Amino acid sequence: MSHLYEALSQRIAAGIDQGLYRPGERLPGIRTTSREEGVSPATVVAAYQTLEENGYLEARPRSGFFVKPQQRSVRAEPSVSRPLPQPSSVTGQQLVLDLLRNISRDDVVQLGANVADARYLPTATIARASRRVVHQHQQRLAEYEAPPGLPELRGLLADRMSNLGCATLDEDVVVTAGCQEAVHLALKSVTQPGDLVAIESPTYYGLLQALDSLGLKALEIPTHPRDGMSIPALQLALQQWPVKACVLVANFSNPMGGLMPERHRDELASLLAEYPEVTLIEDDIYGDLAHSAFRPSLLRTTELGDRVIYCSSFSKSLSAGLRVGWAVSRQYAQQLAYEKFVSSCVTSVINQLVTVELLRSGGYERHLRGMRVALAQNVARLTAKVAEHFPASCRITRPQGGMAIWVELPRGVDTTELFYQAVAQGVSFAPGQIFSTDAQRYRHCLRLNAGVWWTEQVGEGLATLGTLIKQHLPADV
Repeated sequence: MSHLYEALSQRIAAGIDQGLYRPGERLPGIRTTSREEGVSPATVVAAYQTLEENGYLEARPRSGFFVKPQQRSVRAEPSVSRPLPQPSSVTGQQLVLDLLRNISRDDVVQLGANVADARYLPTATIARASRRVVHQHQQRLAEYEAPPGLPELRGLLADRMSNLGCATLDEDVVVTAGCQEAVHLALKSVTQPGDLVAIESPTYYGLLQALDSLGLKALEIPTHPRDGMSIPALQLALQQWPVKACVLVANFSNPMGGLMPERHRDELASLLAEYPEVTLIEDDIYGDLAHSAFRPSLLRTTELGDRVIYCSSFSKSLSAGLRVGWAVSRQYAQQLAYEKFVSSCVTSVINQLVTVELLRSGGYERHLRGMRVALAQNVARLTAKVAEHFPASCRITRPQGGMAIWVELPRGVDTTELFYQAVAQGVSFAPGQIFSTDAQRYRHCLRLNAGVWWTEQVGEGLATLGTLIKQHLPADV
């Protein structure tokens, strides 16, 4: 975080959101908090004032700071998805390009692309690590590091996997240019054009693009907004169709943010054990971004073991610009490395070395603690603003990790048309159309990004969006 007071204010706000501080309760005094948190009294004052400005606290003369009653979201969660039980080709992804074109616009509130604002990321730490790498490794920076990647990075990643309960050897790890490439290489290693791939519905549009580029067909599986892919629905699909692979985000999926319960993971493993021809590809890009200290487990730790190709990256949690990701598989490691070389040759050596520096120093874990609190606070703020400004009939997810919030509006609201109108008024979001092979299936839904840097303009942007939505409501709502 860029300032100590911001990190402190976010921790306190998260405590308020989680009910650790009750409405009307007096917060500890400035000197007490200064001593307990190991910061200066001025830092505590700045943190309390920030919380007051954001509506969490109220200052009472000669009495201190008190928790204000918070407007809680009482909206129902979105419906379980019910896609048609048949394979589909991927089409209609032009809208994704329109969304991405607006990412760098300073005059637009960026609630569209699911990325964290740079101010939540350790940019100064990355800059220092980069300078050390340039100074210490000048010869290596002029050389290729062919797949599977930098040995010391692969070793650190194998250690991280092992610490998460998944025994991993260095040779199981293939370094990639982000998680998107890792998933793409995994699909290419286990499928042929025309094969069927089971996916969540709705799903990340980047996965749809990967399927399209490889000539694969998507089989969308009903998905619960809180618990993830329906295991009974997947079982029916496997009985009916010759599925070759299943791509699944068990930890804080995009766009709905679901976290698959442990019992469902066990059911998934038992089901796929009956279908040895199906490879499970686990996309765990958001796993490190749990809003609590609890880091959820991996599908690769189930009885399926190496039948799971694990894919992840630091793009969401550390730096999108570094483009350092990885895939893990003992069975397919050589094939993954070959496909990596054919598609993009190598991953940037300097970026791999910088990542090594950050992992070895412990800077990444320290950074995660603050980022998790910030995202939890933003989810609470954003859902409260949605409840305040959007129609009462809308449904909202409340994810326990990551930064994606899925909003279901009344059918008849066209969020694709709404998207262009909203951008013209200075606010961007991700329309539901891009998260399915069927352009109509989620046209009444949208995704919001809780990784935005919170300012008054964000609240105003949500108010603007709410006004536009109300103008699009069908007459009978």
